[in-house]
Amino acid sequence: MVLAVLGGLAISAALFRTAGRSWEAVAWLVTGLTLTTIVGLLFVTEERRAARVEKLVRERTAEVHVLNEQLARRVLERGAQLEELNRDFSEQLAQRAQTEAALRESEEKFRAISERSLDAILILDGEDGRILRANPAAEQALGYPVEALAGRHVSTLFPPEPSPPREVLLERLRVHGAAFEEQAFRRADGRTVPMDVTATVVPWDGGQAIVATLRDVSERTEAQRALREREEQLRQAHKMEAVGRLAGGVAHDFNNLLMVVSGYAQLLLRRVPPGDPLHKPAEEISKAAERAAALTRQLLSFGRKQVVQPRVLDANATVTETESLLRRTIGEDIELRTRLDARPAWVRTDAGQLEQVLMNLVLNARDAMPGGGRLTIETGDERVESDAALPAGPYVRLTVSDTGAGIPPEIRDKIFDPFFTTKEKGKGTGLGLATVYGIVQQWGGQVRLESEPGRGATFHVLLPRAAAPRDGASGPVDSDSVPGGSETILLVEDEPAVRELTREILETSGYNVLEAEDPDEAVRLCQQPGPIDLLLTDVVMPRVSGRELSLRLGGLRPGLKVLFMSGYTDDEILRRGVIEGTAFLQKPFGPDALTRKVRELLDAS
Repeated sequence: MVLAVLGGLAISAALFRTAGRSWEAVAWLVTGLTLTTIVGLLFVTEERRAARVEKLVRERTAEVHVLNEQLARRVLERGAQLEELNRDFSEQLAQRAQTEAALRESEEKFRAISERSLDAILILDGEDGRILRANPAAEQALGYPVEALAGRHVSTLFPPEPSPPREVLLERLRVHGAAFEEQAFRRADGRTVPMDVTATVVPWDGGQAIVATLRDVSERTEAQRALREREEQLRQAHKMEAVGRLAGGVAHDFNNLLMVVSGYAQLLLRRVPPGDPLHKPAEEISKAAERAAALTRQLLSFGRKQVVQPRVLDANATVTETESLLRRTIGEDIELRTRLDARPAWVRTDAGQLEQVLMNLVLNARDAMPGGGRLTIETGDERVESDAALPAGPYVRLTVSDTGAGIPPEIRDKIFDPFFTTKEKGKGTGLGLATVYGIVQQWGGQVRLESEPGRGATFHVLLPRAAAPRDGASGPVDSDSVPGGSETILLVEDEPAVRELTREILETSGYNVLEAEDPDEAVRLCQQPGPIDLLLTDVVMPRVSGRELSLRLGGLRPGLKVLFMSGYTDDEILRRGVIEGTAFLQKPFGPDALTRKVRELLDAS
């Protein structure tokens, strides 16, 4: 500014000298001073402005320096933070990579396990129950292709009834570890199969999924059903055993009574000629007693060990001998026809049991024809060449056929079961055909059934053909031809009426009879001098059984022959020590059977 003023003064002085000392010079001088002043002021203003600018610059520079320091510190801080974030991000990326690798490995393992699993596996959406994935075993178990299962709601795999609502089903499946036993599933072919279900909730694609494992338990269910059937059969067997024991307790007294009735009726028939008015009533009494004895044997025979008396007999003769009884049994509204083979139908069996087989088949045919019809009994030959149930060889065929309603297919496998009956409650025991089956099986035979609804039923009984007996040993024996004797027989029987009848039959045949009402008396009689050729004893007696008595008397009389008799059921006789092959008479028996058996034992070497 000083320089500007000095410069202005210099310029003014120069102008003043040039103009001289005139007013013009004064004017120029003033003008110069004014310009000098203005220039000076301009310089002063510029200096001040420059100073302010310089001050502002210094101030801004200081501020920028401070800001730069702050920014540097913040950059360093942000760098550290970024570095830490980078480290965390790197760790997260590594963890995520490991998680993804583990997830892929887990999925691969799951896929491998599910594809190789024998159980069906369904992965369900945890929200709506749609099937997301299914393994190949599910296709085999449910019958749907894997592609068809995807997207299907699981409730569509359940039968319509009693399938639970979808909400209820999903709620049950969502329970962790929920399990259902034998849940019914409907296959693609409409067939229902039972399956055990185990459900587990797992994370899946940001949500939840239900992994349901299905195991087909058809075999287990079938085994349980078979077990229940076996248990039912066992209960039926126990029921039959209880019935048998109850009936066995009654059978002893009943058979004793039947023996008295039948025995005296047959003695009366021997003494009354056929033209006598008493002959016919005595004959009817004898036949009624025989029928009652047959019904008792039928009730007690099935499923029991029996002391049977097998012999070779002609099945044709059995049919002929029982024909009149069968006609009265079936009634007048059923026509009975017989077509018997011209050759003797020799079979080795028990005569009473063969009669039971025939009677039960006839009664079954009668019940199948409540409105009447035709019943045919035939005999013939059949040769079995190859059969899993029968050995090859010749067989006698006994056929009983009817014109009744026939047997429905759904019950054909059950008709031989004990206590199975289609009759109304109280009108059938279910023992008839079961008895037939048991007897025929016992003698190495087979029962075959042919039937169609509305076209009747035909039962074929096959029994092994036996060689013809020698000397006609199996033929009927006339009572007049049964020889008597004079030997001494020790009779031991605790039932007075039976003992008296037996004594009378034996004495009528010429035998000398020693009576004993109990084992103690029998021992006393055996200890006395005199011959005793045969011991005829009841099996079941108080305190000492007939078997024990025979052993005791055998010590007193070596070589003593023994004939047992009993009215108890056969298994009771077995428990008392009588076994198959022992000389035995089942009560009730008639005079002819008794004297014939006694004679056989006495004549045996």
